[in-house]
Amino acid sequence: MGRIKQLLPLGNKPVISHCLDTLIASEINDIVVVLGPHRAEILRFLGPLLNQVKIAYNDIPGSEMAESVRIGLGILNSSSGVLVCLSDHPMVSRETIETLIGVHGQDPDKIIIPLYRGARGHPTLFPARVIREVVTGHTLREITSKHPEKIRYLEVQDEGVILDLDTVEDYKKLSEKMVID
Repeated sequence: MGRIKQLLPLGNKPVISHCLDTLIASEINDIVVVLGPHRAEILRFLGPLLNQVKIAYNDIPGSEMAESVRIGLGILNSSSGVLVCLSDHPMVSRETIETLIGVHGQDPDKIIIPLYRGARGHPTLFPARVIREVVTGHTLREITSKHPEKIRYLEVQDEGVILDLDTVEDYKKLSEKMVID
């Protein structure tokens, strides 16, 4: 994108604030934010949210998402599951997060992946025992491939699970959607 995605304005606040506000409203017990090379700029925008999250740093340029998960797991409290949220999916609703958590409570050994009209989305909720496999060097994709019997797809009515910010066009689309909604 050529810009720090987490700080792009979306409505009246930066993208990362949308994500964190949703997670905080969902009453998740332990929120860990893993920041990379632009951490100083992002930390300035987090302000009061810093009191409600833990911050970890990924200093490995160009690393896989699994590396950030490894780092985050290092400061995470004990939990039955880990919800891996991406800051480039800022439109995921609180209701979707709460639904994923509720399904995890009923089926704690499943990897829960949301679907919107049949399309796989984010965030994914991993059982703690399964997500710990990233510590041994596995990527998240390898983990889900290794455990197809543990995957539970969950159809949601939240388009936000498939709306991401990979391109300038994606950003324009989300910005327009934010104005409409």
